[in-house]
This record gives sequence, C-alpha cells and structure tokens, in this order.
Amino acid sequence: MDKDTSITALKGVGEKTQKLFAKLNIRTIGDLLAAYPRDYELFHEPVKIERAAPGEICAVYGAVCGIPNEKRVRNLSILNVTVSDGSGNLLLTFFNMPFLKKTLRQGGYYIFRGRIQSRGAFKLIEQPKIYSVEEYRRQENRLIPRYSLTKGLTNQAVGKCVGQALSFYEFEEEYYDKDLLAANGLISKREAVETIHFPADYDGLARARKRLVFDEFFDFLFLMRKNKEFCERLPNNYRIRETEDTVRFLERLPFPLTGAQRRVWQEIKEDMGGTSCMNRLVQGDVGSGKTILAVLALLMTAAGGYQGAMMAPTEVLAVQHFETIRGYTEAYGLMLRPLLLTGSMTAKAKRDAYEKIALGEANLIIGTHALIQEKVKYRSLALVVTDEQHRFGVRQRELLAEKGWNPHILVMSATPIPRTLAIILYADYHISVVDELPANRLPVKNCVVNTAYRPKAYQFIAGEVQKGRQAYVICPQVEAEESGAGDMENVVDYAEKLKNALPSQIRTAYLHGKMRPADKNRIMEEFAAHSIDVLVSTTVIEVGVNVPNATVMMVENAERFGLAQLHQLRGRVGRGEYQSYCIFVSTNEKKETMERLQILNRSNDGFLIASEDLKLRGPGEMFGVRQSGEFAFRMGDIYSDAPVLKQASEAVSALLREDPRLEQRKNGPLKQHLSKASEDSVDFRSI
Repeated sequence: MDKDTSITALKGVGEKTQKLFAKLNIRTIGDLLAAYPRDYELFHEPVKIERAAPGEICAVYGAVCGIPNEKRVRNLSILNVTVSDGSGNLLLTFFNMPFLKKTLRQGGYYIFRGRIQSRGAFKLIEQPKIYSVEEYRRQENRLIPRYSLTKGLTNQAVGKCVGQALSFYEFEEEYYDKDLLAANGLISKREAVETIHFPADYDGLARARKRLVFDEFFDFLFLMRKNKEFCERLPNNYRIRETEDTVRFLERLPFPLTGAQRRVWQEIKEDMGGTSCMNRLVQGDVGSGKTILAVLALLMTAAGGYQGAMMAPTEVLAVQHFETIRGYTEAYGLMLRPLLLTGSMTAKAKRDAYEKIALGEANLIIGTHALIQEKVKYRSLALVVTDEQHRFGVRQRELLAEKGWNPHILVMSATPIPRTLAIILYADYHISVVDELPANRLPVKNCVVNTAYRPKAYQFIAGEVQKGRQAYVICPQVEAEESGAGDMENVVDYAEKLKNALPSQIRTAYLHGKMRPADKNRIMEEFAAHSIDVLVSTTVIEVGVNVPNATVMMVENAERFGLAQLHQLRGRVGRGEYQSYCIFVSTNEKKETMERLQILNRSNDGFLIASEDLKLRGPGEMFGVRQSGEFAFRMGDIYSDAPVLKQASEAVSALLREDPRLEQRKNGPLKQHLSKASEDSVDFRSI
C-alpha cells in the first residue's frame, strides 16, 4: 500500500464506512495516517472522592445513592444522581440520557470518569463516562489515542484501521540526511508516524510529535525562503505613484488616519513606486484599520490606469468587501469600478465578468481564490490584496508570472505574532505593523468564569438579544465523540442545549467546518442579516464576516485554546457602536489555568497577549484546539512549539548556506520531497 491507495483496501471498510471517513476528508491510506490523534488519555487509578481536585479529570469508584432524579427543561432531559465511596459524595449530571434511570441501580458500584467541578461545597461531574471495574482495568495506565470522529465512526474503529494501514504501508525513503537528524534530535519519519498513533509512553509521544512538527515547520520555512528569493528577483513593472484621487479620498473620510496607518501607507506608496515588486505584509490587530489601507492601495492602482484584485477566504466575506468598497465608491465619487466574482455565480454571470475583466472595464475585482484561476484573463493586473487565509507562495507567484503579470502583493493579517516569531514566519515579506487602534473604539469588556456561571451567562445573552443585539458561542468540537472524559463541549449538542436554556423566541443556529460550503455561507449570511440571534460555532468564525451588531462572545472550554487564538475570537465582537462583552468559560479550575486566562481580562492588546502566550505555553502543552487562520499547521503550534520552530529555521538556513540548490547527493530525497510540497504551497497546512 502507498499513500494513494483507497481506504477501501483495508479489511472492514466497505461503502458505508468509506462515506463516514470521507466526512473527515479521509479517502486514502495517506490521508488516514496523516489524521493524527487529536489527544490522548491516560487512565489513572481511581481516586477517593475527597481527594478529587476540581479541574482534574479523575476516575472514582463509588456506589449509587438513591434513585436517579430526572427533570425536563423543554426538550432537554437532565438526570442527577449522587454517588459515594465513604470518603465523600459526588453529584453526577447527565444530559439527554434518561435510560440511565434503569441502568444505574441504587447501591450498585461503578467507576465514573470525567472532569471534577465545584459548586460551593459540592463536587460534581457533568456527563461522566461509566465503566465496570473490568472495563476500566483493561485501559488503566495505557495512553489511548483519541481521533476526530463523525457520527457512526468510533474511536476503536479508526484505531483498528490505522493499525492495519501501518502493517502494510510502504513508507517513502527517509529524506533528511543523517547529520541533520542527529543535529536536531529527530527520529525517523516511519518511527514518528507509528508512535504518534500508538505511543508506549509520553517520552516516545514527545519525540514522535517533535519530528512531525519539525517537518511542518521545515517545509513551510524552506518554501517561504524560496518565495523570498523569487520575489526579490522580480522587477517593478508597475511603477505606481500617488495621485489626487487618494489625497481627496483621505480628506473626505469622516475620520483621520491614525499615526500607525499614516506610517504604513507611506511604506506601501514607497514600495509601489520603487524598483522592485512589492511583497508586503500589513500586520495589525482586529479593528486597527487595515482595510482602509488596502482600499487606498487599490484606488492608487486604479488611478494609475491598472487593475487590482482583492481576495477573501469565503464568498460571504468577498460579498461584504464588495459592498463596503462599492459604498465608498458611491459616497466619495471614487474612480473604482468594482466587480464581484464568486463560485456561486451563474455561468452567464461569470462569462460577463470575465469579459469585463479582460477588457479592463472593471478595475477592481473582488472574490475568492478563483480570481487567479486559468479562465480569468486580466488586462493589466498590477496589485493583488489578500488576507491571511491566502498567503502567496511560490506556486501562486509562478502562476501569475507565467501569465506575465508579476503584480504587487499586499497581505493583510490580524494574527498577532510576537516579533521574535514574526521574523521567522514572515521571512518572505517586508513587514508593516499597524500598532494603534482608532480613538473611538470601545474596548471589549471581559470575564473569566467557571461552569457555575453558565446560567447567568445565558441570562446575559438573552438580555442583549432583547436589546436587538446578537451573540456568538464557541465550542471546541463539532459533535459528540467517543471520549473517555466527555469534558469538551460540542457545537451540535450545545446548540440544542442552548435552545432549551434561552427564551423560545431567540433564534439559535450552529456552524462548523464540516458543513458544506453552501450551508456555511447561508448560515453566515443569515447571521449577518440578523435572521439568527445566537450562533453556536467552532473556530471557523475566526475569519468570518463583519457583524457590528454582535456584542457577546462566549467561549466554552477556554482553557483548551491558546491566548492568541482567544484574542482572535474576541475580535468578532466590538466592531460596532455598542459595548461588547467576552465571556471565557473554563472547565479547569486550576489556579495556573485561571491566572493564564486572566491575561485576557487585563488586556485587549493582541501583540501583548501573543507575547504572553509565547512565555506561558511550554512544550508540555502538546494538544489543544486546532487553530484556524494563517499558521494553522496540522500538528505544530507556533507558541508551544516555538523552540522547534527556531530549530527548523536554523536547519533551513544551514542547508541553504551549504547546498542552496540541493544538488548534493545526500540531499536528493529531500529535494524530491520539497518539490512535492511546493506543487501546492499550502498542502502541509490544515486551512
């Protein structure tokens, strides 16, 4: 078997199971082996209830006291029962599991496992996993991998398929030279893949994870360095200079540019009028005013007689950019002639758009990645503005160069990255930082709470909706998974729970990355149009549309996210004239966990928070919620894996010094590996 072999080659994978795997984007053996466990569980020996600490995942062995008590809140069944082991009592709460009334016999002994919470003097576990003594003993002291699942596909079934695949898989030749492996303390790729799925202990898991993270960073950084070399050789074919158009536009805007905006605008103008092609990244916090800088650059391009393009990660966001810029054009009499190009347009509408682009009738084209596809023929494309979801790599640059364009590239990023990491990650760009917010922005008010605060949070959300506002609720999982702890909230079940907890007139919906693009777009459009009051979502909304009416962001399992990512999520609110609020709910009540989250209480400065994140998240934090956004690696995290990132950067630099074209025989396998990665320069990232 090789990486392209269909997953149906595995015993037990028929048409039904194949379709379930396809929902997880797993279609081949290579896909399956690259679908690394999202977490691992170590089943410790059960502890006495009196010693079970709030915030810890524990197993307790106790007897059921009394008959389970069930109550219903509209469509939600809530079952409460108390267990005791002689050292203390523990309250257990189960949602939508009424059948347990018959299963949990009074006086019966069971092992219950989950995260301990506190309610005053009481200890409790919500939705614990129930085991017989025999079942629990079989898993005790083993590291059990937990995979991302979909309904109908169990963790055990995935693990069985992975075991089969590893038995027959033909691994590619090791592509790192033995000296590079030794210098960086790396195990072989084969050992890393086998161990990441079935680790014997934490030390082996750490070594396997380091190799896979190093690979991701090395590939990314090598391609970025090559991109930089490519860009530095490009002459400026479009020497664009400022005209009266941008000056008049700035004079007529109802707000002045901040000092940071003026500084960055000057840098953009110098690039576009200089001798080399612009390749600039504008990094700034949410709400710092990056969009107006993009509009100015596009207006200057149009005034010079050229075309500009603006790329967005989703159709919904592309439409919003189009409406915003069309509004500026009409209000201020700009010479822009904007045109929208998206995949959902009819064939006739697309043909009409292609014609207007080719003739130069449209001088600003706004859309998704389709803007640089083969069918689009520009008359004079001189500037491409893109965001952090569409970093331009070597392949994209080459596609444009082959068509004879070589436009200026301006990338806008709201990802707060500490300077020490930005120098490594943005090596292929000249960097501008918009480090100043407009004076009229109301700072978001924050609070960090435990799960006992949920009822008050729901009341608060209901109050904001009654004022005509909207709210987001973020969960780390899409749907319930076969998990030993059951301590992570999921979008599908939480949306149902919220519908029952909030007044019936409040319109609640959910959104997640596994939905079809058309459904995701529809939900975001409905939320933007205020046809939905409360949106329960995964981090897919991190790069969503601008909804100024949304004033509440509630994040469940906040301890599972990095601080920088929580700050990104917080940026979805506080975009309008109303006071906005962010509620971070932690299921882990450990002192250090709550103190870490309190940093978000004290500051709304994304760059300060990112720096704190870098200090606080060590290599021990191997698994959290996967990030979306610009640096959404499959395995690596730029904060907790910062030492490996620096190591990979030094290895790339050393390799390019010694063998820049990878012509030495020992680097042959690596050259072949990197050429595959460069065919699509975002293949190695989970975007």
